[in-house]
Amino acid sequence: MMNILFVGLLACLSLNIETKKVSAIKGESRLTYSLAHPLHNVEATCKEFLCEIEVTEANEIKSARVVADVMNFDSGNSNRDSHAMEVIDAFTYPEVSFASEQITTSGDELHVSGKLTFHGVAKPISFVAKKESQNGKTTIAGKMTVKLADHNVERPKLALIPTDEFLYISFVVVFPL
Repeated sequence: MMNILFVGLLACLSLNIETKKVSAIKGESRLTYSLAHPLHNVEATCKEFLCEIEVTEANEIKSARVVADVMNFDSGNSNRDSHAMEVIDAFTYPEVSFASEQITTSGDELHVSGKLTFHGVAKPISFVAKKESQNGKTTIAGKMTVKLADHNVERPKLALIPTDEFLYISFVVVFPL
């Protein structure tokens, strides 16, 4: 009987964990996509996006949410960026977003799973990120692999040759923790 009461008390306590939302520091955080082509690789970066995490009092990350306007990715080549926006139909699907469903911590690694919504299609995705804290800031860096066909995106072509079927999204987000 005592064990049942103890388990019940623990369950109640774990449900009442206080969390707070913390936003990534703008200017210090970035999202980058890369796409491989036999003639060259394409990379574009976005520095204006929303990234929020929910953390416990012990700074354990419980959830994460990211939303970026696809028009904010810059490759340094406006013609390339315009073509990319055509390929992903940016006016119809202006945002790419991620919402975590589970985050587990193992040392300095975060094992994250959730839903990535890209080109209007939400798909489950999992990835590993590294967490480092120093000088009152916590930096989280990682990379996810996205199959373009899973999001109904036709592979872009250059000189009639399509790009690789995968898009790589890497991130470095810095929080005041």
